[in-house]
Amino acid sequence: MSLLDRYIARQYLINIVVLLVILFCFVVAVDVSINLDRFTKIAEQLGQQEDAPPSGFRKTVVIVLVIFDLWWPRLLQLFNFLLGMVLVGAMGFTCSQLVRNREFIAMLSAGQSLHRVARPLFIVAAALTLVQGLNQEFVVPQIAPLLVRDHTQAGSRDLASAEVPLIADGQGRVLRAATFDPSTGILEDLFVIERDERGRAVRVIRARRATYEQGGWTLVEGFTEPRGSAADPTSTPQAAASRTAPIDRLETSIDPTRLTMERFKTYQNALSFSQVSAMLSRRDLLDADARAQLERIRWGRFAILLSNMLTLVIAMPFFVTRVPENMVIQSLKCAPIAITALMGGVLGASAELPGLPPAIGVFVPTLVLIPVGIATLTSVRT
Repeated sequence: MSLLDRYIARQYLINIVVLLVILFCFVVAVDVSINLDRFTKIAEQLGQQEDAPPSGFRKTVVIVLVIFDLWWPRLLQLFNFLLGMVLVGAMGFTCSQLVRNREFIAMLSAGQSLHRVARPLFIVAAALTLVQGLNQEFVVPQIAPLLVRDHTQAGSRDLASAEVPLIADGQGRVLRAATFDPSTGILEDLFVIERDERGRAVRVIRARRATYEQGGWTLVEGFTEPRGSAADPTSTPQAAASRTAPIDRLETSIDPTRLTMERFKTYQNALSFSQVSAMLSRRDLLDADARAQLERIRWGRFAILLSNMLTLVIAMPFFVTRVPENMVIQSLKCAPIAITALMGGVLGASAELPGLPPAIGVFVPTLVLIPVGIATLTSVRT
């Protein structure tokens, strides 16, 4: 990489970092201003665990630590969401600086093509896109439980237990439980209804506790009881009790990850490619809707990465100009196009397209942006 390339790449990288810091600070500041009372209450609760009441300075430090504990994992995920927009915005600032200092004119006077500007920009953008992909696949899945905490759980590492409403698996069963603890993966008071192909209940499974082990639930004090046509409605309670049978294991596609996804809808976006692939490998235990949703999650993140890079290509001709332009006007022209391209990539990766498999449908916006990107990049006058 030449001196000119390093200079442009350095300016671009500095602008990206500055924009990210500004956006992060803005988001955190807005959240803190709205929820400061909650953070203060948590700090007071932590202070009550000590013998002596904490001083004002120590209480302030605890509040800052609680805010940091809640937001550092969120900022890692926010980085993935904002990077596409930041790449375009930082490119605009970088080119504005070069235009203001007449450095494009100097490059043209030296016989350099303006396409040279694109090379360091693409290298930096591709490197950060790679970082985004690695962050999504290796970092975010490790901190996924921390991402679904609300403000009342700041400072803690365990998610609160909650009731499991009725949820169906791929084999026609319907499951519910009194409580589910995401940190331990234990169900309390499990109740499962097995149905036939017409949706009628044929058997009930009950257990005092269930623990997920080796692809299934190990039941404690579990038993089965026939229902519907499999039971005799005229029999006595004693006869019904005699028809129960013990059961110590239940195989189902509903695992702790699926339960957490049902409780926290954003949890599914924190799963890695390998985790989603492992869930999809159990073909006989997932219904069609669940499989389609997981397929969109698995391939949609790659479509978003490609859409971010293509949006950068589409926005580049607005700022890489041979003649000095008013960059404010150029930004106003570029903004609706870039926002539409970025939002199209995000919506296309999550929306269902009738008639297309999810693995192909998520790439439709990318396929639309490819010819647009080629046309705009070749339109740069140099």
